[in-house]
This record gives sequence, structure tokens and C-alpha cells, in this order.
Amino acid sequence: MSDNPNIHQKTLRESISFVGVGLHSGHKTRLTIHPAESGGINFQRSDVPPGTGLVAAKWYNVVDTTLSTVLSNEHGVQVATVEHLMAALHGCGVDNALIDIDGPEVPILDGSAEPFTSTIEKYGTRELPERRNAIWIQQPIEVRQGDKFALLLPNPGQRITVTIDFPGTAIGVQTFSLELVNEAFRHDVARARTFGFAREIDALRRRGLARGGSLNNAILVDGDRIVNREGLRFANEFVRHKVLDAYGDMALAGVPIIGHYYGHKAGHALNQQLMQKLFAEISAWSYVRMEDYYRMLGLAMPGTETAVEQHRPGRQAQGVGRSGQ
Repeated sequence: MSDNPNIHQKTLRESISFVGVGLHSGHKTRLTIHPAESGGINFQRSDVPPGTGLVAAKWYNVVDTTLSTVLSNEHGVQVATVEHLMAALHGCGVDNALIDIDGPEVPILDGSAEPFTSTIEKYGTRELPERRNAIWIQQPIEVRQGDKFALLLPNPGQRITVTIDFPGTAIGVQTFSLELVNEAFRHDVARARTFGFAREIDALRRRGLARGGSLNNAILVDGDRIVNREGLRFANEFVRHKVLDAYGDMALAGVPIIGHYYGHKAGHALNQQLMQKLFAEISAWSYVRMEDYYRMLGLAMPGTETAVEQHRPGRQAQGVGRSGQ
């Protein structure tokens, strides 16, 4: 799935940096995203021995899905909570990038993907000569666990639908469906923040989780009450954030997925199972160039211009900015 279906691959126009704490570790990290000509999205841990820190952002490197998506390489070097950044890169049409990070977890920033997407838009992207490929779903792919399930369905466009159900809380049942066109991800999903429940905080922290969580980077739900004074950014911000999470997990396929993702009470674990089943059932999909996809459907190919702003000098603010500032 991609919200930017241009036929050429893209990378960043220049390096950009972010500084913040990890949601679960609580450790402060600095992350710099560099342009790359090819090779997809890769993380490079700068705080580990030379030659051991490269971690490809691919589904087959997922080693943990407990409240976030964690990647690891053959040396056991991990990068945690990658889903918001992956969603932002995917939503901005970035196919190739090298991400330097000096710690084990991507900064949570404000709990959404918006700091990433807005900074990428500000400093810009550029086209690469290489054509963009995609996975085109031809047959349904499904994983289930009790009453939870995640599906990839044939669809002429790129759509994502999520339903969540948290009875007895301020969330309740929510459903949100999004056609991934015309920058819909950035406008309708990127600003949605992660959330947690007051009753679970102590237990999570005893397990080494949520140690960096605060009202500055998460929505806190206490029964039928939202604790954050500023309230919600959307009336259904909770399910929109689950769309964001699923979008980031699907980005680990490495290419856009043309089809309809439908998740019912699904989380990172089911999303990872869906990725595993997708790549195990290769007869259920086709690998195509985006330009061929448009041609086969008789659709007009989108323009290849990059809708970005030129760099404007300025200080680093709110944990983000141009690399080196």
C-alpha cells in the first residue's frame, strides 16, 4: 500500500534528523534519515560494533510484536517501534533511505506519524531512475486468531479498513476506511496518536514497556474518560491510529500493496502473520510495475512531479530538523 503511487521510486532530497525518547525504553535517541539511491529502507545502529548494525526494514526481520513492531538482524541488533516511521516514509512515497539511529528504539515524538511526514514534506523528496514495483493482490489472504482477523483482498485500488472494539471505555467500537489516494494518509491518518489505558500502565512498566510514555506522546484513557486536557485530534482518533499502525506494518513488504487491507481487532502480531502468509502464498498475488498496473486497468498514470517545498533555513524545533542542525 502506498499513498504516493508515482511510477518512479523516490528518496529524500536531503538528510533530516529527529531527537526524542523511545515509547517503551524511555531512552533518548537521535535518528537521521539519509537519502539512498537503492536498497529499500534500512536502519543503521551507530551505537553497536562496526559491521553489525545494519537492519533491513523488511517483514522477515520482525522478531517481536508486543505493543510495537521490532526488527532484528542476524547479529541480534534490534530496532524497535518502527511502525510510525515506516508509515510516514511509505505515505510520503519514500522507497529508499538509510536511517542512522544511536539507540534501540525509534523516537516516539508526539505519538503520531505527523512529525515525520511534515518534515519529509518540508525538506522534500526526489525521483530516482528506478521504476516502482508493487504487489497486486489477486486472491484473498486471511489470518485469524479467535474473533480477530486481518485480510488482504483483491481491489482495483489501495484501501485500508480497520475496526476496533474496547468495551467499557471511552473508545468503544470504531471503524475507519481509507482509500489511499490524494495524500489521504497524510491528511486523515498521520496526526492520529498512539493510546494506552491508565489501568495497564504499572503492569506495562514492570515488563519494561511504556517507560517513555507520557501525555505528550500518547492519549491516556481512564475508563470512559480521556485524561489529556487537549482532548482528541479526531473524534475517532483511536481507530485512525490503528490504521496508521497497520499501514506501517504493511510497509515492511518493501513495496506498495495494491489491494484492500481489512483488520478486525487486529494488532502488530496479526499483521506480521498476514505478511508471512502473503509471502508464503505467492500464487495469490502478482508482482507488477506501477506503470503496468495503471495500463492494465486503463487508468491514467499520475504525474511524476514531487509536491514538496524547498528547504527553508531554520533552527531545529520540537525534536526535528535538518541533519546537522
